[in-house]
Amino acid sequence: MSVQSIERAFTLLRALALGPAGVTDLADRVELPKSTVARLLSALETEGAVTQNEIGGDYRLGDGLLDIAGAAQPGRNLVATARPHLLELMERSNETAGISVPDGRDMYYLDHANAEAEVQVRDWTGENCPIHAVPSGLAVMAYWPDKKLDAFLRSDLTRTTSWTIVDPDEIRDRLEQVRSIGYAWVYEEFADGINSIAAPIFEPDGSVESAVHIHGPAYRFPDPERTHDLGILVMEAAASIAEHLAID
Repeated sequence: MSVQSIERAFTLLRALALGPAGVTDLADRVELPKSTVARLLSALETEGAVTQNEIGGDYRLGDGLLDIAGAAQPGRNLVATARPHLLELMERSNETAGISVPDGRDMYYLDHANAEAEVQVRDWTGENCPIHAVPSGLAVMAYWPDKKLDAFLRSDLTRTTSWTIVDPDEIRDRLEQVRSIGYAWVYEEFADGINSIAAPIFEPDGSVESAVHIHGPAYRFPDPERTHDLGILVMEAAASIAEHLAID
């Protein structure tokens, strides 16, 4: 591979770090011919640096690249550490699993493991979502210091659907519930037709800087008989990730 090809390959990887994309979108982002982008993606896919969910679908960063990143920064790469736990959670729940971190007033979605369900749900990897509208955000907010939470709740809170809860007292009640039962449900509050559940990933000092979640179509998720069982699964995944982060 020539120096120019290597430079272009890294340009593509940096573009994919912003989120999944198809060949045409990537070609526009990096200002290269589609044929060149397709050729480079094929080579990167062979090495596990990128992956494609289905023929003609979007590309995303692959496990091979995450493994390298984890080795370069042992104990510091949350994605590399969490990835096997997301895959296990996905298999146990048969739903898409993901991990996210707070980014100002939002949650930033770092990675997802997509379930092979009949109905696919959107992958928010690389995107920001209002922290109060997603369960991962509630899982993080539940452990904010009072001063930080008070300041946030005094500000204007964005509605992303008609179900988004923006009343400060209602949010406080939900955060208390998170602290009590260990997980948070959100029902079509961030995206119409999508329900989600998340649990906090505790740092050794008891603070929360990340959360793990699963989500699926509202018409079948959650199964009323599995609501608490799913909460337990997500809590177990969060605990496993926290344990491995502490070991690293």
